[in-house]
Amino acid sequence: MRNPFLGFWRRCGAALALLALTLLAACGGGSSSYNSGGSALAVGDSTDLKVVLNAVPAAGGGGGGGSSTVRLYYNRADNDYAGWTVYVYNAPGEALGGWPGKGPDGEQAGAGKYWDIPVGGASFNFIIVKDGGGTREPSNWSGANNDQQQFWALSGGNTIYKVAGDATNYASNPAGAPTPDIDTVRVHYKRFDGQYTNWGVHIWASSGLDTSRLDPGVVIDQWTNAVAFSQFPNYATGSGEIVFDIPVLNPQGDAARTALEFIIHGKPPGGNENDKDGRNDNIRVSYAALTINNKVGEVWLIQGDPTVYTAFPDSRLASTTDARAYWLNGSLIQYPKIDNGGVFKLYHSATGQIRAAKDSAVTGADGSITLDVFGGTVPADAALRFKYVPAGVVLQVKAGDRAQLPTLLKSQLVLVQENAGGEVQNATTAQLAGALDELYAAAAGVNDLGVRPTNAGTTFKLWAPTAQKVSVAVYDNGIGLTTALLPATFDAATGVWSASAGGDLSGRYYRYVVEVFVRGTGLVRQLVTDPYSISLSADSRRSYIGDLGSAALKPAGWDSHAAPAKVQAQTDMVIYELHVRDFSANDFSVSAKNRGKYLAFTESGSNGMRHLQALSDAGLTDVHLLPVFDLATVPESGCVSVATGGSPNGSQQQAAVDAVKDSDCFNWGYDPLHYNAPEGSYASSAGDGARRIVEFRPPARSRTRPAAPTPRPRT
Repeated sequence: MRNPFLGFWRRCGAALALLALTLLAACGGGSSSYNSGGSALAVGDSTDLKVVLNAVPAAGGGGGGGSSTVRLYYNRADNDYAGWTVYVYNAPGEALGGWPGKGPDGEQAGAGKYWDIPVGGASFNFIIVKDGGGTREPSNWSGANNDQQQFWALSGGNTIYKVAGDATNYASNPAGAPTPDIDTVRVHYKRFDGQYTNWGVHIWASSGLDTSRLDPGVVIDQWTNAVAFSQFPNYATGSGEIVFDIPVLNPQGDAARTALEFIIHGKPPGGNENDKDGRNDNIRVSYAALTINNKVGEVWLIQGDPTVYTAFPDSRLASTTDARAYWLNGSLIQYPKIDNGGVFKLYHSATGQIRAAKDSAVTGADGSITLDVFGGTVPADAALRFKYVPAGVVLQVKAGDRAQLPTLLKSQLVLVQENAGGEVQNATTAQLAGALDELYAAAAGVNDLGVRPTNAGTTFKLWAPTAQKVSVAVYDNGIGLTTALLPATFDAATGVWSASAGGDLSGRYYRYVVEVFVRGTGLVRQLVTDPYSISLSADSRRSYIGDLGSAALKPAGWDSHAAPAKVQAQTDMVIYELHVRDFSANDFSVSAKNRGKYLAFTESGSNGMRHLQALSDAGLTDVHLLPVFDLATVPESGCVSVATGGSPNGSQQQAAVDAVKDSDCFNWGYDPLHYNAPEGSYASSAGDGARRIVEFRPPARSRTRPAAPTPRPRT
């Protein structure tokens, strides 16, 4: 009889050799001789898989501001504060604890209860709730998603006043405040893309607008024909912004006039009238929240930001640890939400020592290159690939500097916008994928990544274009000390590191020793397995050296077996899904040593195999396995099974599962660690890299009928 899984195992043997993962990146050099001995080998024996060789400066090298405390007042006319809490997030984090936050810290006469909120950034969000969120105070923030979340920028001060039932966030106590004396709202509007002509204002007579003070030719309340900014009084262009005035009806004549509402949206033909520039609702300007001078109150609006700022917002952010910019290709960088003013530089440090604090000069860099503001059209392929990136300045590496990029990409790189005095205005790092894909496009032709043992020698190849140094630590077995350390050489065309040793090292194990800059950490030396591993030692600690085509990794009859020809077309498939461990873990007709293992499928007389055969006789053609690649979270060398007990409606079963949830043998299989290697917990010996493969390929001597179903793995 033919084994129903044999055709599948053969296909899996080939699939294990495919590409799947990529790792860090690299550069460097060295010899390819096979050295054994010497104190240098100790690096391969380290129990610390990540050693920081040069740490970045404290606080990530100069970030986005210090901490402060904001006091939030909440005033209820009924004086009933029972059950009311404040939940804070993005402060950063949950500054007042998890949902639904905490009760008030104190009370002040005339202002109500208050909370003191620790804030580490330039803004934060909060929600005022009762009964765990069942009741919420309203919000007028247009970025809220029907959950009444509220927003506060510290540019508006360190004190917030809220009144029950009032959506406005006040910077001063509104209790007893006089009626505002205002007849003009001055709007400052900043667009990073500078495309102001494609946008306009939708406004209507009942919005609070004083129509008598508009120019006679201005037509309002036409959705498809927004009012151009330039049609409003006192329109002017400023530094990275436009400014215009909206005349409003003074509340002094009617105290019911408390706010102005309008919408900024796209203006055809260049803009989409249904695009409200990141806002879900109208822009609402509450007069009581404004600072009014000579009957003029000012607000600041920013492209894509739903917040109505009542004081100038310092939206600058200088960080060496975030990655807000994107390499679009090998020469262009897009910096979202940044205009094209000032000077842009790309600073580099091989050891990660850059500091970039706002309003200070950059320190700690090895050097820099100055970038040009790109005035052309982004190539169509890059524009399509990075269409999700928000608008912002596009920068270009000068032609004379592009030859440096492969070297610079191995270092810490910080993109900085400076003023004329060389002071940091904004700083970030850029995500590298676009640059790496273009600079190392030749890597697509490399088809032998991983390990290749032959009689003539054993070669190791790793795609790692940002690493500064790579070596290969070789071991005689899965637990012994390093027996050789092979320096790898870097191919500048492909980004591939290569090392070689004389002779066939099949049956041994290896790891890569990679020195690479890690953002936010520094220059680190990491011991890593090969993303192209075909097998591993226990708990995936070391990669296995072997050739899937060698006789040592094939069960008897492997090459001569033919897959069943039961399915002529995909539409003929009848599929049954199963999990390798579940198939036999509790099947007492399977020998104890093979329960939950690959070898359970070789026991043709077991209940499970007889059941599969019966299904095949009834028309089943394929068995679809839940993932069988190397899993990240099953402890292969010591997993445990859940010991359940107790009444069916009791809590004992859940408690038993929770007790071993981090060491349980079970896993659905959707957390691949090594996509090309078989899972070790299903093998009879997880520590034997060869056995994983051989048992994953069932021996031809255990066969069922030729019409048996063909197993296929789920990936």
